[in-house]
Amino acid sequence: MTVQPTSAGVDVVCLGESMVTFLPSRSGRLADVPSFDRAIGGAESNVACALAAAGHTAKWVSRVGADGFGEHLVEAIGAYGVDVSAVRRDVSRPTGIYFRTADDREAADHEVLYYRAGSAASAMSPDTVPAEDLRAGRVLHLSGITAALSADCLALMRELTARVPGRPLVSFDVNYRPGLWRDGRGPEVLLDLARGADLVFVGEDEAAGAWGLHGAEAIRESPVTRARSPRPTASASAPGCGGSSRWPPTSTRPGGSPVSPVRTRS
Repeated sequence: MTVQPTSAGVDVVCLGESMVTFLPSRSGRLADVPSFDRAIGGAESNVACALAAAGHTAKWVSRVGADGFGEHLVEAIGAYGVDVSAVRRDVSRPTGIYFRTADDREAADHEVLYYRAGSAASAMSPDTVPAEDLRAGRVLHLSGITAALSADCLALMRELTARVPGRPLVSFDVNYRPGLWRDGRGPEVLLDLARGADLVFVGEDEAAGAWGLHGAEAIRESPVTRARSPRPTASASAPGCGGSSRWPPTSTRPGGSPVSPVRTRS
């Protein structure tokens, strides 16, 4: 992928997999639920939809299957005012889907079943995602989930977080999901990607689970997060995890405004 100057055609470009979500009609085990309602889910497309709803221009870049689920995703996300022109259809791979129970996600008996192995989005790579789509905005928003989908996706993420001249500001949501990292490399990979970003979002629960860091001060001051330079210009913890924190503590967003938390989880 050849790096070209940023065209800044939209405010934010969001790259990542979205899936069709099946929500249970009532509480209980998945084995007992008689029916499900269809919805959409995806951390990066959630950000794009929220930005579009707030009046910003946002573009979602991804791959979906050439199937009804993929068509639904593109139509539903586009209905928020998100530019979906860069979403590619894959005729040989399906759109990912998942099922979950209706109870609290933190509950011990909460169930989530993903059917995303070999999905169209897992085929994203430096060769299948056009550079001009990714560099069409002032900000490029990424998530650690993409890095876990496949070796090709990880290669794409490493390329996008490489510090090269002319790249857009890179926003990175760590989004640590231990179940996606069966080889145990998640914490190391996500830290490397975070160090290449300009703005990093991490939940305090994620920082504790991935890097053994507890609390906003520990995230800011730990040698783990400060081990390599240059570091991100800022970091904020996700809502519901003790408020927002900045990494390093004296930094702000470009333009001087302080960091504030936003909800990005699907």
